[in-house]
Amino acid sequence: MLVDFELIERAQRGDSAAFNEIVQVYRKRIMGTITRLIARTEDVEDVAQEVFVRLYFSLDQLRTPKVFEPWLYRLTVNAAYDYLRKQRRRHEFRMSDLSEQQVMLADAAAGGKADHDEQQQKRIREAVDSMLGAVSEADRLLLMLKEVEGLSLKELEKIYKVNENALKVRLFRARQRVLKAFGASAQGQAG
Repeated sequence: MLVDFELIERAQRGDSAAFNEIVQVYRKRIMGTITRLIARTEDVEDVAQEVFVRLYFSLDQLRTPKVFEPWLYRLTVNAAYDYLRKQRRRHEFRMSDLSEQQVMLADAAAGGKADHDEQQQKRIREAVDSMLGAVSEADRLLLMLKEVEGLSLKELEKIYKVNENALKVRLFRARQRVLKAFGASAQGQAG
């Protein structure tokens, strides 16, 4: 534990100097955890600030200082997940929902290489989301666990309770259905 129990208890009683000391001690660790959880480094500081605001307003709910670090870690993870959920809701619209003029204005406003790269990544994510949206929930989940989360076949065996060969067949078929959906999407856009 990076701080002693007495410091936590003082902060719980409203000692702002004690709270500030806790923030200084844990700031780097919290920001490191957030950086690993979210992709946008420019938002790490905002999420960290949210963690410490939550800590400030909920410190009185901590029953014993002995569980402070796991509790702070849970606050951090929850704040990062809240941020990620908020980002997902913001990106639910599709480029196809926008008029050509809106797309051109968005491109003009973006400017610069970094913004262009970000938009390119967004288009790729939307294309992947669209393709995955065209297959069943079971296929989508299996592919996300294997390809995005990077789970091994052994880990997937435990989740799906089937042998490795059956998983390989399921993965192959799921990939084929995604490719078929991609082909249909490409033909629809060309026609």
